[in-house]
Amino acid sequence: MSELLIQEKQIVAPGQVLATGMEYLPSHGTYRKEEAILANRLGVAVIDGKVIKTIPLSGTYFPKRNDIIIGKVFDIMSAGWRVELNCAYSGMIPIKDGTFEFIPRGADLTRYFDIGDYFVGKITNVTSQMLIDVSAKGPGLHKLRGGRIIKINTNKVPRVIGKKGSMVSMIKQATDCKITVGQNGLVWFSGEPAMENLVTETIAKIERESHISGLTDKIKLFLEEKTGKTITDNKRDSSSEESTFENRNNNEEDN
Repeated sequence: MSELLIQEKQIVAPGQVLATGMEYLPSHGTYRKEEAILANRLGVAVIDGKVIKTIPLSGTYFPKRNDIIIGKVFDIMSAGWRVELNCAYSGMIPIKDGTFEFIPRGADLTRYFDIGDYFVGKITNVTSQMLIDVSAKGPGLHKLRGGRIIKINTNKVPRVIGKKGSMVSMIKQATDCKITVGQNGLVWFSGEPAMENLVTETIAKIERESHISGLTDKIKLFLEEKTGKTITDNKRDSSSEESTFENRNNNEEDN
């Protein structure tokens, strides 16, 4: 007889038996051993019908094509800009992907991106040798001016965004801050200083409590108490900066 031994959103350890019997099926972060399903990493259990998977609690960003990221320029070359991606690998913005403007040969590239500039970009290619091309030219892609940048665990990005953008939408509504969440674990936001502090506090709270069920409702109450506002359950505008990668994140996390 099959038996489920864990609960939804329970934290599980590598080697822990999650279910017994052939009725349940292993998925990401789990494996079958004879008639048992075990976890192969430290993570949060997710039960989707008869399918069991885990979402890791920690990890580093690994670049993938079409990811929307927040990067930082650290070098300028004749062919473009070298950029940090908050991971073990750096990327390159070729001149043709830096701006819609025509850039003549020998132009001063610091007019477009200088060393230390942050930007919202899209990974356009990743080779087997981990040579990474990045574009800063396209809808929602641009240089970031002002504001603050914080780092979060890349595995918590889906929780910060929320189901269909619900979490980040609430934070924007409560704080009136502009917010962009990169899939590489960098978050940019800009607004009144006190509200920027609240964004930082809220995101830290989401990171700490990401494994808790009903987190969206809990964060809603937290923001209402902090701001005195009533937060409505508006769906995020599909044209917002997070929409490009929302679907992939929502496949991994639910609220």
